[in-house]
Amino acid sequence: MTTADPYDFHFEITHKIPGKLGRAGVIHTPHGKIKTPAFMTVGTQGYVRFVTSEQLQEIGAQAMLSNGYHLRRKSYKIAEEGGLSKWSGWHGPTLTDSGGFQVMSLGSGLGKVVSMDKDRGVTNTAHKERLAHVTEQGVNFTDPFDGQPDFIGPEESMQIQCRIGADIHMAFDELTSLADDYDYNVEALARTERWAKRSLDEHMKLRDTLGYRQSLYGVLQGGRWEDLRRSTAKKLGEMPFDGYGLGGAFLKEDLSEILRWCNEELPEDKPRHLLGLSHPDDILNGAEMGADTFDCVAPTREARHGKIYTKYGDINLRKFKDSSLLLDEDCDCPTCKAGYTRGELRDLWRSGDGELKSKFYTLASVHNLRFIIRLTEQIREAIQNDTFTEFKQEFLKNYYHCLLYTSPSPRD
Repeated sequence: MTTADPYDFHFEITHKIPGKLGRAGVIHTPHGKIKTPAFMTVGTQGYVRFVTSEQLQEIGAQAMLSNGYHLRRKSYKIAEEGGLSKWSGWHGPTLTDSGGFQVMSLGSGLGKVVSMDKDRGVTNTAHKERLAHVTEQGVNFTDPFDGQPDFIGPEESMQIQCRIGADIHMAFDELTSLADDYDYNVEALARTERWAKRSLDEHMKLRDTLGYRQSLYGVLQGGRWEDLRRSTAKKLGEMPFDGYGLGGAFLKEDLSEILRWCNEELPEDKPRHLLGLSHPDDILNGAEMGADTFDCVAPTREARHGKIYTKYGDINLRKFKDSSLLLDEDCDCPTCKAGYTRGELRDLWRSGDGELKSKFYTLASVHNLRFIIRLTEQIREAIQNDTFTEFKQEFLKNYYHCLLYTSPSPRD
């Protein structure tokens, strides 16, 4: 991973999917290039749990996403050491989330990941029980780890992220939940747009303080409503952001349409990051509809719980005691190349020995990450060869075991 011009950030499109919004391209950052579509591994606190930087390079990882909320109290030390790349030991491109999702989750009870599988009957945490409260200035919250009061607004988020020093930052935004109605989404979206301007103003002052250009993405909200999504895409598209984050809580079945609404309005020459999704159908639909990069904790989190991705769908190792089958005969990850069987990994997973269990976490995480990274590599190749539609249909037919694939409903 070579060091590029420290003040250069730009995106070039190398090929498009005919008749669609999807494209292959290259994001140029101060710490190297990201060939898109690409999956960013999630190192919440500056590292991927149970996986080393060397192992990430071995499986083809191009970039790492960390979190401003979780790193905020370490941000001064990170700045002193020259930024996230030097501090973490990951020398490729990096991105930080604003921390907005984490503090909003304390308010609405969303949990660690926004569910796409809950129907519209989902309810928010009762107001008096919430750990976070939104104001025009930002979010007042109680830190769940130490019980102390804290505050993050657009300016604070930019200051934190610019001390951390990732190549790409996210503007501070208000994430609504599936329980919030149209009227509240209108109110929250207007606030997010005001926060976007404040984020930009503060970021402009600080983006070069570590000796290289730190870029800023605006984040699109608007729930499941077309008019809100299109209007905010137009407004943020006119602001001098370096790229865009596609966020929000919505049902899985609505993903493609929401991305179409947003990406038809956004500038074509700037990259777009789909926040927090990594299931194969989401990545394929996202890439088809113009998303360039992706991130999610699911591949490693599910690996630690015994869920393994394969060409023919995911499996749970619980069912494979004494099995001599490989995880996936078509996989090129270090775990599969070393010949580990499903039974052997199950034994490590179920072991009461902490060292053996940690070994399992590494082997399973490396496998799942390589599976998703390889999928994005295959998508890129298919786009460049004008075979994306055929690749998508064949992949989903194998993975979801259906002859004519349609997106699973929230109840599947």
